[in-house]
Amino acid sequence: MERRIGVYICHCGANIASTVDVESVAEFARGLPSVAVVRDYRFMCSDPGQDLIKNDIRELGIDRVVVASCSPRLHESTFRRTLATAGLNPYLFEMANIREQCSWVTEDKQAATEKAKALVSAAVRRVYYHEPLEMKEVLVNPATVVVGAGIAGIQAALEIANSGHRVYLVEREPSIGGVMAMLDKTFPTLDCSA
Repeated sequence: MERRIGVYICHCGANIASTVDVESVAEFARGLPSVAVVRDYRFMCSDPGQDLIKNDIRELGIDRVVVASCSPRLHESTFRRTLATAGLNPYLFEMANIREQCSWVTEDKQAATEKAKALVSAAVRRVYYHEPLEMKEVLVNPATVVVGAGIAGIQAALEIANSGHRVYLVEREPSIGGVMAMLDKTFPTLDCSA
């Protein structure tokens, strides 16, 4: 099955480009199987950077996207929205974190660049096998089962019940209270544990 993968490498201002040779990573990515286009840009998360991706999807028929930039936690949702806006399933996307995993962990430019190439290669190989996913909504039963009727279990069950949800408290022993129920007196007041 033929794929047309677009690879987009971010300079992240100087965050990535000061340690990683972005042009070298881009040149490397051009030689990877199924890669149809490779672009590097100063800030891929900016509107012009996202427009590069959208235009390539529409004009070049890109059907999978790899962005090598910062943490997925920071911008994965940004790029997924970009794909969706361009009419591509947002799950046909993979992100390679070359900022935190390459640029920020070493001052050795050659080592950072080689690792960035490896991460981009892995992302391209991975996205090749991605299948379109669909968002589904399902009904959820908000009832909760709390296993263990010790002090923590009782407290958890009470908190959930007080929030208005049904709770099932399960205990294997004939009485509740766990280890606490076996104590005669408790510190610091020496009260009865029951």
